[in-house]
Amino acid sequence: MSDSIRRHQDYVAGKFKLVDRVEELLERIAVNSHLNAFITVFSRRKLLDQAAALDRRIEQGQKPGALAGLVIAIKDNISFRGEPLTCASRMLTNFIPPYHATVVEKILQADGLIIGKTNLDEFAMGSSGETSHFGPVKNPWNLERVPGGSSSGSAVAVRAGLADLALGSDTGGSVRQPAAFCGIVGLKPTYGRVSRYGLVAYASSLDQIGPMGKSVGEVAYLLQNIAGHDPRDATSVLQEVPNYVKYLKTHPHHLRVGLPRQYFPEELDPEVRAHIEKLVAALKEQGVRFREIDLPLTEYAVPAYYIIATAEASSNLARFDGVRYGLRRPAPDLFQQYSRTRSEGFGPEVKRRILLGSFVLSAGYYDEYYRKAQQVRQLIQKEIRQAFREVDVLLTPTTPTPAFKLQEKTADPLQMYLSDVFTVTANLAGICALSVPVGVTSRGLPVGVQLMSDFFREDRLFILGRSIEKCTGEV
Repeated sequence: MSDSIRRHQDYVAGKFKLVDRVEELLERIAVNSHLNAFITVFSRRKLLDQAAALDRRIEQGQKPGALAGLVIAIKDNISFRGEPLTCASRMLTNFIPPYHATVVEKILQADGLIIGKTNLDEFAMGSSGETSHFGPVKNPWNLERVPGGSSSGSAVAVRAGLADLALGSDTGGSVRQPAAFCGIVGLKPTYGRVSRYGLVAYASSLDQIGPMGKSVGEVAYLLQNIAGHDPRDATSVLQEVPNYVKYLKTHPHHLRVGLPRQYFPEELDPEVRAHIEKLVAALKEQGVRFREIDLPLTEYAVPAYYIIATAEASSNLARFDGVRYGLRRPAPDLFQQYSRTRSEGFGPEVKRRILLGSFVLSAGYYDEYYRKAQQVRQLIQKEIRQAFREVDVLLTPTTPTPAFKLQEKTADPLQMYLSDVFTVTANLAGICALSVPVGVTSRGLPVGVQLMSDFFREDRLFILGRSIEKCTGEV
């Protein structure tokens, strides 16, 4: 049983007060402020009032929701009514959203308590947690290392015990990569499994909100409570939400697992490779069947992703113009106002991606770049679907290296983008993918393994992920 499920059961049984738990976590957040995991911690008075109200319901014998007793952090690109929404950008200075995201509504309806908004790469554009207007997030394993991005604060909040669970968003690996770097579990659900209503769009055909926790069971439990169709999100799929938790007790012997050759290149960090090979040997002893497969289009995934993602970003971020909300820089005419506002409001990485996206969409280059990238995307999806006729799950490293040093790659955007080489395929194809810790390197840095499966087959990920935890002794 996962810690979160146990904590929920203990709370319902009256074994602790949520007021005390909130006080404890607020103290932990203050003591660990050097990690820079949070942009906004909600009002202590409001949090304690919410906790006290739920405590009274428990004392009165009322049946609480499935998330009662759990404290959750959400990435600061997810809307919470009445609280700042910054996307870690100067552009959204003083912006207060007037509505809840659907995932927030679902958490609150299940009596989960949301403690605050976590730091991220600006507008979720980054792989290291360093592009935030509010400063870089630090990896709790080693303060000189990055925590991964862009859901950096959410991963750190879970790892450092500043929240029980967290939500991030994943456009090209932004849940899974920081999960791997911080030694926690992170899921990118199937596109359409979780509503994106209230998520500030980066690349709309790729974005997906995902749960993060210390164990596979916790992630399964949170997904079960936030998944489902939402009429306010046109990409949300009308499909029943399974009881994901029940799959945690299923043996993986029936699963066929593929090892894509292209995900184990010579350049792969030796310690990452060693941990994966050790895991595969342990799973074979449990009866899991493995086979090597080829995914030759993998080499085109990163360029296709960065063309599509930046093109969609340039369109989505056009709304931040200094007229309707957020930062405004007055000027003699409208064009100069747009120019001054966007120049001062966006950071260097966001500007780089807007410029790249505008270029690939421009006249004369649309067919050569954007259309071609979409064609490659279709071929990659077809190749992945074909692979799932032969295997049930793909097993790969989550990242090519453990967490790298702060500022190590900031001067070389291409090297930074290549950090996503193993994660972008799942977003391009729209499938589900899970990162699970598999050990620690000789330098004390976590290593993650990535599992990918077909559309709406998160159950397979949880079955194999739970078995991995047993093999590695993580739970």
